Amino acid sequence: MHGRFCHVVPLDPAKHGPKLWEAFSLDPDARAWTYLFSGPFESETALTTWLADAASTADPLFHAIIDPTTGHPVGLAAYLRIDPTMGVIEVGHLRFSSLLQRRPAATEAMYLMLRRAFDELGYRRYEWKCDALNAPSREAAERLGFQFEGIFRQAIVAKGRNRDTAWYSIIDKDWPEIRARLEHWLRPENFGPDGIQRDRLSRSSHYRATTC
Repeated sequence: MHGRFCHVVPLDPAKHGPKLWEAFSLDPDARAWTYLFSGPFESETALTTWLADAASTADPLFHAIIDPTTGHPVGLAAYLRIDPTMGVIEVGHLRFSSLLQRRPAATEAMYLMLRRAFDELGYRRYEWKCDALNAPSREAAERLGFQFEGIFRQAIVAKGRNRDTAWYSIIDKDWPEIRARLEHWLRPENFGPDGIQRDRLSRSSHYRATTC
């Protein structure tokens, strides 16, 4: 999946592992791993071993997010709970390094994965689930146009504690409006020479996530 700000490619542990370790090591602390099922990792070897296990499965189906200017990976994302019969797919295992966080490439990566699921593969429902305490993830879902569907209390045990899970989704009838809004925001003229957005994505949308 190729965009202007990033490429999203199948994860190759041997190729991507060393640079992912470098990218993740730029983060000032390990907080970015707090709400993920894995990590933090104490060494490049430990990360690469985990990446090898992750890449060996078809569900989750892991991808690396590549900075096209350097060719280096700057984050991870996966499709999971893939159910082509029901037309339902989820995006998750998102680990964005500081080289990707709050940058146009982060939004474009999610747009590219949405576009593949709906436009190329014909899915009818696209899910986003996260720890209910993970405010940045919930804000990101709403910014992208996902609709909040509720909290599943004590849905799982993660890293030794009960986790309430917040559920969000985009369905096929939502997608045309969301796609148009994302493409409008990603257009080249929306970014100045310094790469700073002129029009915020949240302000360019008539869509507002609802709560229940």
